[in-house]
Amino acid sequence: MLDHIAIQVQDIAASAAFYDAVLAPLGGERKKQYGANISYGIEGHPLWLVPTSDPAPARELHLAFAAADRAGVDAFHEAALATGAEILHAPRLWPEYHESYYGVFVRDPDGNNVEAVCHRPE
Repeated sequence: MLDHIAIQVQDIAASAAFYDAVLAPLGGERKKQYGANISYGIEGHPLWLVPTSDPAPARELHLAFAAADRAGVDAFHEAALATGAEILHAPRLWPEYHESYYGVFVRDPDGNNVEAVCHRPE
């Protein structure tokens, strides 16, 4: 159902560096630059970073990226740590969601709650 989403960012370079790092372990990469806008995906352009012209902080948003396995979630976590991102919740099982829900939650440079999740059992 969802084709793509664009999120506004205060510092396009800082946000691009963050998403370059954390999406690589999941197979995601920069796909296109259109003006100052940057897209990411495995196929297509499902995520766009768009610079904001509003100096006020953006409202927090939650993005969850699918990992093929738990090792991908762990690699996302390590990449986020390497960027200096705030770790909201280290990788672990979240049985309150379902018995195989393995995820990590971090903050991107704009304060968004960014997750990597694997739904497969070990």
